[in-house]
Amino acid sequence: MSMTITEKILARAASKKCLGPGDNVWVEVDILLTHDVCGPGTIGVFQREFGRQARVWNREGVVIIPDHYIFTADQKAHRNVDTLREFVKEQKLPHYYDVGTPDYKGVCHVALPEGGHVRPGEVILGTDSHTCTHGAFGAFATGIGNTDAGFVMGTGKLLLKVPKTLRFRLEGEMPSYLMAKDLILKVIGDIGFDGASYCAMEFCGSAIRSLSMEERMTICNMAIEAGGKNGVIEPDEKTFEYVRSRTNKPFEPVYSDAGAGVETERVYDVSQIEPCVAEPHVPSNHALARERRSVKLDRAYIGSCTGGKLTDFLAAARLLKGKRVTIPTFLVPATVEVAEGLSRELVNGKSLVEVFAEAGCEDIAPPSCAACLGGPADTFGRTKGSEVVISTTNRNFLGRMGSKQSRIYLASPYTAAASAVAGHIADPRDYL
Repeated sequence: MSMTITEKILARAASKKCLGPGDNVWVEVDILLTHDVCGPGTIGVFQREFGRQARVWNREGVVIIPDHYIFTADQKAHRNVDTLREFVKEQKLPHYYDVGTPDYKGVCHVALPEGGHVRPGEVILGTDSHTCTHGAFGAFATGIGNTDAGFVMGTGKLLLKVPKTLRFRLEGEMPSYLMAKDLILKVIGDIGFDGASYCAMEFCGSAIRSLSMEERMTICNMAIEAGGKNGVIEPDEKTFEYVRSRTNKPFEPVYSDAGAGVETERVYDVSQIEPCVAEPHVPSNHALARERRSVKLDRAYIGSCTGGKLTDFLAAARLLKGKRVTIPTFLVPATVEVAEGLSRELVNGKSLVEVFAEAGCEDIAPPSCAACLGGPADTFGRTKGSEVVISTTNRNFLGRMGSKQSRIYLASPYTAAASAVAGHIADPRDYL
């Protein structure tokens, strides 16, 4: 029986020779990720069901990264982090990246692979819907709720239904003005916010292979915005180079069988895709940037697990070099490693920090999720009132960045930077 990459990873994790869509199997989990928003709830479930004295199934398998509501004076947010610290100390967990320490990393979805915790062929579960990011490394990665996570924390297992696979083949040479965000917004726009409900979204083709690992992460991160169970890209030498530079732990990559059947396959010529935005209030509201120039903006936001990686800031800096923004432009690096790269990486002889300062951007925030999930009232970049925002984040739901009156347009770093210069939605081709 031929299997897709998703089916083969789950079959191996379930010690089965073969699996097909709809099969229900117990799988062995390699990594359980949680953070300050869902971590306390997960810990509560674990302690309620297994006892206060219980120990996690595998100390090496639990990774805890506070990142959402951390740079704030909000005492309830602080209490959440205190709960994590207490649990980590009790359990003697080695992979805790605490804010305010040299170990702090930043946004979990970027920090997890940076820390060497993501490896091809493994099963990664996290208490965050965007855990599907890690399918970019040829892993099965998906978000789960606190109850399931509490069970995984105690047993290392979870009952999963094998998803159908939808294949998206993106071919051709990437135009210089396009980024991964344009590709995935086009796909989501085509199939709708529920077009991949409980399906594996498998991405392949020459355009996908040309993408950096950071850009592949953007693609898989947003599978959930079409209802996907997971996003996945087969590993290649780029994958292996990244992973081996982060960890010496062994791994065994998995690939789809040549004859593996899928539910549907869509083929795209990327040369025909244009810079775009997702209009309020769902990521599937696809529109071409050049057709939305009449939309005036109050602010731009470049950051998050989809838009705050070094690749994203390099793109924004290339466009902003020698120009000035005309609206407040907020910059939030996803991780400490990215933040350090802003001082190290150069565009035409100037660091990204210098480029952004000369362009008139706001001060660069400390690495975190910041306003991507709204956050307490003092969160950096949080919307207030009826602002119209262009953002590199992954979700534009009503009230997502703070205010329910704000309107959020999702875009690539190129389009966000061009729009920050123009003061309205702009096509980056006019500025690059």
